[in-house]
Amino acid sequence: MDSLVINPSILYFGTPVALITTVQPDGSANISPMSSAWALDDRVVLGLGGCGQCVANLRRLGECVINLPDATLWQRVEAIAGTTGSHPVPEYKRAMGYRFEPDKFARAGLTATPSQVVTPPRIAECPLQLEARVVAMHVCGDDPIDPTLIVETRVERVHAHAGIVVPGTQHVDVAAWSPLLYVFRHYFGEARRLGQTFRAGSPESAGAGRLDAG
Repeated sequence: MDSLVINPSILYFGTPVALITTVQPDGSANISPMSSAWALDDRVVLGLGGCGQCVANLRRLGECVINLPDATLWQRVEAIAGTTGSHPVPEYKRAMGYRFEPDKFARAGLTATPSQVVTPPRIAECPLQLEARVVAMHVCGDDPIDPTLIVETRVERVHAHAGIVVPGTQHVDVAAWSPLLYVFRHYFGEARRLGQTFRAGSPESAGAGRLDAG
């Protein structure tokens, strides 16, 4: 097939949206929408702007909850996409149109619920909520104003809505789980199931508790 050499403005070719909850210096909760996350076993790696409030909170406490919304929540995510927990708003963010929002839960119509092993709250409406602790941070890129930070976290506890769990198992029902995806700065959801890899197995035969088991 013919192909073209292109130079897209961004490389979000299709990644899940995550809402990272952290604790502010005053004890309140912050929500940071992001779309650069990937998982391997019990580790979830996050790509974040190094000068954002989320990273400042992670540096201070080393804890977060990685909340994964489904496709029905995209408008609530967008409601806080242009907000920041940093006050005053950094000039580079102000230039991009960001504004300070002290209560992102209220603005997005989301509900904070207590976590069990970390301090930041979970987001009740998100079907998957991963309580996590920071393992390592690495600077990536050479942006002098807002360098990208790669944050490696270890998931300590997973919460899932009952409706997306295969009854009697530790497995997510992939037919019921519809993650919100970010594709070249557009929201997508309601993906159609096409098949499964040989490693998926069945809930009865797959390794119980593994994050990659369907």
